Amino acid sequence: MADADGGDFNLTMDELRAVVRFAADCAQSLLAEFEAEAPADSRPREALDAARMFADGAARTNLQRTTAFAAHRAAKSVSTETAQLAALACGDAAAAAYLHPIARATQVGHILRAAACAARVGELKASIEGATPGDDVSTLAERALAPVPDVLRRYPAAPYGSSRLSHLVAALDTAVRDRR
Repeated sequence: MADADGGDFNLTMDELRAVVRFAADCAQSLLAEFEAEAPADSRPREALDAARMFADGAARTNLQRTTAFAAHRAAKSVSTETAQLAALACGDAAAAAYLHPIARATQVGHILRAAACAARVGELKASIEGATPGDDVSTLAERALAPVPDVLRRYPAAPYGSSRLSHLVAALDTAVRDRR
């Protein structure tokens, strides 16, 4: 838990790996969206691979950081929102390895933004296809297995911004925190 001053708290490597695994699982379902638009661009896949390596026990290295940045740049190189969100989610999965154990609401994005990207892609696809989104907030929140909800509860609530993605992060934040 955060100390009385709202300062640092403990975050074990196992907890960090669980957060990265959750983010990578959410991003994995989106990778095909990016690759359909940019099949020759491997940056999101490389970020997802780096995230999985860390989640599976490899050391946290600069690989997670550099592939995260590269995947985020890849998001700027595609034109569809679903492909952009897919690349962002893959980058976010790798970046989650650098979640800081400081009690700031901005850190919640490291835990939940890949899932929010998945929820948004689900919404976009449903609006086009006229179907119910497969990856909605409640479904994605159920994927947040222990200890992810406990880790999330160490942080202040996600800020509620103006974008749809920030609304989804806030909704996921509430849904995951409510899991016991």
